[in-house]
Amino acid sequence: MADRQQKPNLIYIFADQLRYFSMGYTGDKNALTPNIDALCAESTNLCQAVSGHPVCAPYRASLFTGKYTTSTGMVINEIRMNPNHHTFAQVLDENGYETAYIGKWHMYAAELGNHYDPANSFIPQGPDRLGFNDYFAAYNFRHEYEVGTAYYHLDTPEKIYYDKYEPDAQTDMAIEQIRRLSEGKKPFALFLSIGTPHDPWVTENVPAECLERFRDKKFELPENYLPDNDPHADAWAQLSEKERGELTEWMRVYYAMTANLDDNVGRLKKAVEEMGLEEDTIFVFTSDHGELFGAHGRRAKNIFYEEAVRVPFLIRWKGKLEEGAKRDFVFNTVDIMPSLLTMMGLPVPEETEGLDKSASIRGDDDTDDPALMMCTGPTAVFGDGQEWRALRTKRYTYAVFKADGQELLFDNQKDPYQMNNLIGNPAYTELAENLKRQMYEKMASIHDTFENNTWYEKNWTKDRIILRTATLYGGEQILNQKEKETPT
Repeated sequence: MADRQQKPNLIYIFADQLRYFSMGYTGDKNALTPNIDALCAESTNLCQAVSGHPVCAPYRASLFTGKYTTSTGMVINEIRMNPNHHTFAQVLDENGYETAYIGKWHMYAAELGNHYDPANSFIPQGPDRLGFNDYFAAYNFRHEYEVGTAYYHLDTPEKIYYDKYEPDAQTDMAIEQIRRLSEGKKPFALFLSIGTPHDPWVTENVPAECLERFRDKKFELPENYLPDNDPHADAWAQLSEKERGELTEWMRVYYAMTANLDDNVGRLKKAVEEMGLEEDTIFVFTSDHGELFGAHGRRAKNIFYEEAVRVPFLIRWKGKLEEGAKRDFVFNTVDIMPSLLTMMGLPVPEETEGLDKSASIRGDDDTDDPALMMCTGPTAVFGDGQEWRALRTKRYTYAVFKADGQELLFDNQKDPYQMNNLIGNPAYTELAENLKRQMYEKMASIHDTFENNTWYEKNWTKDRIILRTATLYGGEQILNQKEKETPT
């Protein structure tokens, strides 16, 4: 119990594809998120949190290492993470914490597709769990949530099917684990990775009761909707004419999924309160990236536009953090691990590349440090042409595409839908050059040489397994483990 008093617990809930703009507390009139809104009122709201690489697997790799994608090597989805990092969970384990992980993992498969094959969906005990050595109820990748399809693994390749809608079942599991962990002698950290509101946005993928709440809601195309596909978009981000006709109904399912997510956040929040853990627990709610729904001629994510990179980030620690406070410094994915570890009184590994922004979270300091954001390739299929780098400040976004050198600069205050590219405007030439310089200096500091996606495939991976990165070498031994770890 003495340890618990000295070291806070951590409950980290992250949704998948939930954008900052789709909740009540951010002003969305279609959103039905009373529990998340209530959590915001009790939390410190990091209102300019961004996803440093707005794709599922790269985000997770950065979250658990505090490193940029060029240092994790997770340059696209559906490749296997190199475990040779000093990770978030390892630090927790080294400092007496018991850990629990529930939900989507997305850092293990070494095959494109075949998501339901245990060889890809089951993450075996050992280094590939990145330090989560205690309770681990997960699957690598899947986004069908209905009963009869949705499942997870424990410590064997056996599929364990949920008996209810997946996010509801996962929340039950999380509450059960929090109760169990709270009765132990160790401080604990629980990570809950919920798959919603990630597509497919079809009616069978959301509870009918949740969908019914939106029966009379009118959904409209975004103000920055473009009828033609962005030429820089990969196949996954492009929209067919049929899909364009379905966008508003996709939104209806998306918001229904978000409403269900809100219900479950409310249940988790209530459980923590009933167990008397509020003062001893840092409670985080966030997301890995957003969704565009036709904005800028794109769907999905993997782009520097606000709809993709802006994510909610609410952090509550009763009695320790200011309630109802809004902090407008830019908070990048790589900053999460060092900031939370510092707040918890735990050491930050020297190899971590993110910044400790705990003082800014507390309101004791402000920071103008910009966020380096990146795309190192398409969503999941190796190929060239989509790579970009961007720098996000409190006010501006500067970005450049590798394929054609196109530069973009947006004033996010005056132009929140990012429809007016300021590159070429003489009044902004000096600003653009300054942001560009800062961006390349930051890239140089992490040895990011801004390569084509297939360069990473050729030089860093073999059989979709990451062997090395810009800062990590000597991973060839992982190949030798592959056959041993493949479940039968």
